Formats: sequence, structure tokens, C-alpha cells
Amino acid sequence: MNTRETSLRRLVERWFGPDPAMRARVTMFSHAQASRWRYVCVASGRPSGELSIFFFRHEDGSWSVFPPETRRATMNV
Repeated sequence: MNTRETSLRRLVERWFGPDPAMRARVTMFSHAQASRWRYVCVASGRPSGELSIFFFRHEDGSWSVFPPETRRATMNV
């Protein structure tokens, strides 16, 4: 599954499915100042229990279930 999507809505629909009975809702969101990470936690009630997934915003504007890589110091010539 390609998890690099521009639209958070499309990515949520891919992970949770288009079934209107399984409504997804945002339960948490934040913008961490130190690392510049933006994330959203989306949850949906299931017969087996609640499913929660964190989505992270990357520098290129895309959303992913994986957090962005931390920047490391580099040397330029």
C-alpha cells in the first residue's frame, strides 16, 4: 500500500474504508514545535474494538503513517 498521500482525507479513507457505518473521527492532533512534526490521530469504532491510527505530515506536504525522518547534521563542501 502506498501510504504517501497528499490528502489526509484520502489516506484516512484508504485505512478505514469508505463504509459510512464505521465513522472515523479525529481524537488528537498536535504540532510539535521542536521537531516541526504535525500529526493527527484518527479513530473508528469496530466490532472488535476501537482502531486508532496516527498520521504524520511531512515537509513535502504529504501525509503518512510513518513519522518524518529527523534531520541530521551534514557537512557541505
